[in-house]
Order: sequence, then structure tokens, then C-alpha cells
Amino acid sequence: MSELKTNKISTNDQNNVAIDNALGLKSYTTAQRDALTSVAGDMIYNSDDSKPQFYDGTSWNNFGVTLFNIDYLVIAGGGGNTANNQGGGGAGGYRSSWNNETSGGGGSSETTLVIAPTINYTVTVGAGQSGQGNDSAFSSITSIGGGGGGSSGGSGAGGYWNNGSGGSGTTNQGYSGGNSTNVGSPYGTAGGGGAGSAGGNTSGGQPGNGGNGVASTITGSSVTRAGGGGGGSEYGNQGAGGTGGGGTGSNTNTTGNGTNGTANTGSGGGGSAGGGGQSTTGGSGVVILRWATADATIGATRTGLVDGGVQTDGSDSYIVFTGGTGNITFS
Repeated sequence: MSELKTNKISTNDQNNVAIDNALGLKSYTTAQRDALTSVAGDMIYNSDDSKPQFYDGTSWNNFGVTLFNIDYLVIAGGGGNTANNQGGGGAGGYRSSWNNETSGGGGSSETTLVIAPTINYTVTVGAGQSGQGNDSAFSSITSIGGGGGGSSGGSGAGGYWNNGSGGSGTTNQGYSGGNSTNVGSPYGTAGGGGAGSAGGNTSGGQPGNGGNGVASTITGSSVTRAGGGGGGSEYGNQGAGGTGGGGTGSNTNTTGNGTNGTANTGSGGGGSAGGGGQSTTGGSGVVILRWATADATIGATRTGLVDGGVQTDGSDSYIVFTGGTGNITFS
């Protein structure tokens, strides 16, 4: 039989219960707790978890909101060229908190986010564009779309053929595009900036290569993303796209148009120079989230978003969002 012991019981003029000393809940290990015959409303202190807990009639729960950590890789859509004589497109901004890996533009790994269950968090996957790419975002983390047509962005676009300067990258997201120098025919344009290095300059009229991307192991294996687009040329070599999916620049009067950035890498599209070159499109971005499987479960309803479902790597879960915008929750 349970027994209540007290030194004194008296009324309280504030019409509530007052205790002179700390209230001590009975302490149990998890195994001892689970062996109890419990009813809804029972409360204990779990000595294994170091938390007070209550029974809701079905399961034991911790008091209060249990926060957990989540890591992210957020890459914006890449930029592309929109007309003849424009350099390679810049890669989308690259922000990462995972495993002490670097962010774009030489930035350090960012701080892991602390997440609460049952709250809506917005995810947006930016599309690649001819011109500047679209931003990607998760919660408070926003990556800027890659530059296009010589403009600035997450990573800057390459300079156009006639003494054009490359666009600037965004601090801790991407590098600047390369510069072009007019040396007479054949004309070349500069490479777009990547997340891992700046776009190449023209040299002797030859196009610059796109800047390289950055590798991440957030999905369990190393994948390089966010390369800059290569510059185009009138006759000479084609500028190579940066590692991680950057598009190849055109060779307008011999081999044809440049190529687009690779989808879901945030890479820039190739540039062009001379008559007849067509525009290119940057690759779409991607948002990847990773957390300890024991900590949380992502909600099954993710309206407006495209993803490949929850995957596991060791004791962690992760999910890759490849398109759309919408809200997610955890429990």
C-alpha cells in the first residue's frame, strides 16, 4: 500500500498548494518504470534519462519540449547566360553545417540548428535560371541564387567578352566570376564562380574555366556540387565547367552551344561568345537535412515539396529535397 508522510498540513491563503521543500518524485530506471502498472497521470523521475516523465495512458513522455539538433546543406539554384558574349553562370550559394565541412566561398562550417517538434519549418529549393538563379532556404538559412550575365550572386557570373569584370560572390557562400580581357578575335568569356573556387579569367582570347564546387558527405558518401559554368569562345577552346556539375561553355562557330548546369547541384550554366550562341540555364538547387534517428521523426506530409523519402546512414536519418517549397514538421 502507498503511504503519504508529512510533518504538517495547513491551509494556504493564496488558495493553492505550497510545499516548503522540493517535491521529490519517485526515481526509477527505464526498466523499472516499464515494469510498473501505470495509469494516465502518473509521474516519475527517470534516473536513466535524468528527466521527469508522465504517463499519458499509452506511453511515457518527458515534461516540456524536447529540442534536437539538425544539420543542413542548402544550395541555391545556379545562374546561366542570357545572351551572346556572356560568361559562365555562377553556382548557387552553398551553406553547410555538417561534420565540420566548409561552406562556399571558403567559409567555415556553420552552426547546427536547434529544432523544436510540432513547429512548421519552411523549405524552398531554388530553380536554376538563365540569368540569376533562385534562392534556396531551410528555416532561417538562406542561400543566394548564382549570378548570371556577369552579375553577382551566391557565386558570381563570369565577365562578358569586352573587358567584362566577373560578378562578386556572397561571403561564405561562393566565389567571384572570372574577368574577361578584349584582345581581339577570337573572343572568349570568363568562367563563372563556383562554391569552391573563383571562375577562370580569359587568356589570349581563350575562355576561362568555371570554378570548382565543394564536396559533402552529408548523405554518407562524398558528392561534389555547385561548380561554376565555363566561359564560351568564338573559335578556340570551350571553357570547362567546374567540378560538381558546371556547364561547358560554347564554341559558337565550330562545335555549338554551351550546356546547362547539372540539376540539383546548384551549378552554373556555360557561357557563350560570338554570334549565334544560345542561352544556358543553371542547375536547380538542393536542400539536405540530417539528424539523429533516435531524436526525431519527420512528418509524412510535405505538401509542395519533392523528396526521395527518409534515408538512413548509421544512426542518422537524412532527407534530400529536390524541388518545390513547403512546410515540414518533426515529432
